[in-house]
Amino acid sequence: MRLAVVEDDDGVGDALVAALTVRGHQAKRMRRGADLLIAHRGYDAVILDLGLPDGDGLQVLRQLREVSTVPVVILTARSDERSIVRGLRGNADDYVIKPPRIAELVARLENVTRRAAVAAAVRDSQRAQRQIVADTAHAMRNPLTALTIRLDPLGPAIPDHAAATFRGAVTETDRLTSLLDGLLTRADRLVPDVAAGTQFLDMRSLIGTDGIPLHTGAAAVYRRYHG
Repeated sequence: MRLAVVEDDDGVGDALVAALTVRGHQAKRMRRGADLLIAHRGYDAVILDLGLPDGDGLQVLRQLREVSTVPVVILTARSDERSIVRGLRGNADDYVIKPPRIAELVARLENVTRRAAVAAAVRDSQRAQRQIVADTAHAMRNPLTALTIRLDPLGPAIPDHAAATFRGAVTETDRLTSLLDGLLTRADRLVPDVAAGTQFLDMRSLIGTDGIPLHTGAAAVYRRYHG
């Protein structure tokens, strides 16, 4: 992992960097919160002390969260409940009391970076789905104004090791085009909602057709009335 270690105490900071380096990680020492805010990009996680010479670490964390989602593990001597709660509610990913046990600290760092990777994959999939919807609707010159399809990568039918395959599957425009073709041939099954000016079609009625493996949660397609 590429780690930023924000610690003003030379003894603590240097020892921490050395211990992390021995375990195969790339640790960069920073002494001020401003150093982190200027150079936070490119790190897998941040180890952040709260007592910094240029300000409180919680304020640094708030400023960092305005521009970055990099995982942050607070490492501090503040062991009171109020400080711990403030740190976690301030969007720290974890909170560790000094002195740290290095193996435990590394395990916590691995945990927060793993969660961050999953969250990033979800965001990427959502962006891909939105782009597919826009491209497909444009290509078909279709009056559809929105398409919501819930694909569940954590369902029992898709094992963990297939996560990468799932992320690729959401980019298969042809499959969505096939689905839309099916919808257009079933216009008589649209359920109007006059008050909302919208027509709905329960996606469950299409499950099993055209070989499209959709999760049956709460997906729906709708199009707005035009006159």
